[in-house]
Amino acid sequence: MVPVQLELPVTPLRHPDPQSAGASIQDRFEAFHQLNPWILSKLEALTADCIDSGLKRVGIGMLFEVLRWQYGRATSGDPWRLNNDYRSRYVRLLLEMHPEWSALFETRGLRTA
Repeated sequence: MVPVQLELPVTPLRHPDPQSAGASIQDRFEAFHQLNPWILSKLEALTADCIDSGLKRVGIGMLFEVLRWQYGRATSGDPWRLNNDYRSRYVRLLLEMHPEWSALFETRGLRTA
């Protein structure tokens, strides 16, 4: 098994317009995801690597921290920010793409929109 090598985009992480701060979490997530579609691809690759390594449960928190660590090692300058509010949204996207992964992740009902 070869570990996943994170191929980072040349452009820095992009954030939506700060004026959208009053928008719902879902609206902010959708804007962020549209600007940074590669994050979902990297989370998907990390999840697949976990499966290949034999893990039966995967936490999105762990995947976020691995992504932060890998990106932080490869970049300099402004701190790299990945909003924890988006974790549950990314899990749901991963499960839409890979319903066979439903036993890997624990999901709960969304409390806010």
